[in-house]
Amino acid sequence: MQPQVLAQNATVAILDSHRQVEENVRRLRQSGFDLSKLSVVALDRHPAEQVVAHYGVGGQAKYWGESGPFWTEMWGSLSGWACLVLPDAGPILVAGPLSGWIVAAVESQVVFGGLSALGAALYGLGISKGAVLRCEAAVRMEKLLLIAHGAGEEMGKAREILKNE
Repeated sequence: MQPQVLAQNATVAILDSHRQVEENVRRLRQSGFDLSKLSVVALDRHPAEQVVAHYGVGGQAKYWGESGPFWTEMWGSLSGWACLVLPDAGPILVAGPLSGWIVAAVESQVVFGGLSALGAALYGLGISKGAVLRCEAAVRMEKLLLIAHGAGEEMGKAREILKNE
């Protein structure tokens, strides 16, 4: 795990693997953290010869491909999901409320000093522009972002859990 990015009402852990994300989500859930305030972001990378699908069935989002079990679980556990293609990053997958904020940034064509739609959404959470640029670079380097947002007390608990990775 790389250092956390902190904001007053948000924290972002930059993680190396799906397993790390799953473990941290499990620990946050066990602590009583409200999972509706948690998001995951990663590149959608797969071999060119592999069939990949993102689809909804019966109100649930599904992912068919190498990371299928991970994304299907995240999309089922966290509120909201999106599959987007961002300039300079490529296709990204998002689980949780950040998906809606990214879509809102795209729809309103919000631009914050050269930040992508992902960057604009993170910046809107109160994360500094420098930290947002590090997050965007981490995603391009195939790291995963685990983002928690909420009130100060909740963020203290989330930071403590994510720091112990």
